Amino acid sequence: MSNTALVTGASSGIGKEFARYHARRGGDVILTARSGDALEALKAELENEHEITAHVFALDLGAEGGARALYDRVKDAGLRIDILINNAGFGGQGKHVDRPLEDELGMIDLNVKALVALSHMVAADMVAQGSGRILNVGSTAGFMPGPNQAVYFATKAFVKSYSEALAQELKGTGVTVTLLAPGYVETGFADRADLGGTKLVSGGGKTPASVAKHGYDAMRRGELVTVNETMLGIAVNWIIPFLPRKAVLGMVEKMQAK
Repeated sequence: MSNTALVTGASSGIGKEFARYHARRGGDVILTARSGDALEALKAELENEHEITAHVFALDLGAEGGARALYDRVKDAGLRIDILINNAGFGGQGKHVDRPLEDELGMIDLNVKALVALSHMVAADMVAQGSGRILNVGSTAGFMPGPNQAVYFATKAFVKSYSEALAQELKGTGVTVTLLAPGYVETGFADRADLGGTKLVSGGGKTPASVAKHGYDAMRRGELVTVNETMLGIAVNWIIPFLPRKAVLGMVEKMQAK
């Protein structure tokens, strides 16, 4: 029986750990990211250690037509996607008007547009198959506005809303959608987002492996939304929504200021 997972952003961090965890459970993987060398190294590791098959498609998912190009290459290879893990994404610290516009729009292209395009195409196939699981990697950032990362927080709010609505629309089709909303994770994300020196990262974060396992297991159970830390889940669901909005804005701004 087919058990193939497509993992975006699989060359490092949480994406790499998703691939490892799925392979450890005996599933084949389709790996995609921009770094072909890193993907090939991961392919060799997974095939040697777990006797599964790994397929590599190196491309820029955030580029114009990137999602369609990936989907077409996967279909041309005759592969069926049983699990879609939309993990690729990036952030960027700083005031919106001070950041390069091309960086902000590129964030939307990858975090939102590529995720939607890939989900749309793959979900349609899954419905036709009568089964499938989609795991979208959001963030606790999606539960609140984010001064000093205005666009990143907004993209994750979109992913949260989109994932929940899509899950409801797909009820009864055999296809489930799960949103993983982790707190800070110790990956290369903070370096790319230039978050060094902020309170957000000063206290450290969870490991990519633990976050990937948490999200993957929740997806397998068919959960709708999952936060990897209990107290953080309580905060974003039951405390922050009831605080004055200006207080929340000030709190988040300080957390991400240098």
